[in-house]
Amino acid sequence: MSELLTKKEQKELLKIARETIVAYVTNRKVPAVVTTSPGLNLHSGCFVTVKQKEELRGCIGNFVSEQPLYLLVQEMAVSAATRDPRFYPMKVEDLADFTLEISVLSPLVKATSVDEIKVGTHGIYIVKGSYRGVLLPQVATEYGWNRDEFLQHTCIKAGLPKDAWTGECDIFIFSAQVFGEGARK
Repeated sequence: MSELLTKKEQKELLKIARETIVAYVTNRKVPAVVTTSPGLNLHSGCFVTVKQKEELRGCIGNFVSEQPLYLLVQEMAVSAATRDPRFYPMKVEDLADFTLEISVLSPLVKATSVDEIKVGTHGIYIVKGSYRGVLLPQVATEYGWNRDEFLQHTCIKAGLPKDAWTGECDIFIFSAQVFGEGARK
């Protein structure tokens, strides 16, 4: 995926996400933001990932958006911090030590073959009936997975048997511009 956002826009978006989480966890309010940055006003899907001590703390996103990117980032930041069902909602004391990563997504493309999946480039979204699972492109790289392992883990995340991808299911791929704060001291 080509770079949609400049380094300056990436920093601005990370700042918006951080300030939104702090404000929401502290007083349940989402701060009003105004930006004229062209990239932040794009209509693109995104995921916001919250980590504590380098470990996943929350990750929520949306593939499409009817609103500008910066507003979707605010919404996903609040959701990642307080509504990811895998974790308890962040508390004020959690604000002392967390980092953010934002993945700005390309549109979904239905794969006609798993051979189209490029590990480290593509994320996977698997759909089978009411089951759905998504893993971002960077996840396979972080865990050192090959394509089959990436597909298996996406199935598991969807609540499916790990080999469900070999049968009747829809597999979508996407790429992402991924950027984050890194470890904060």
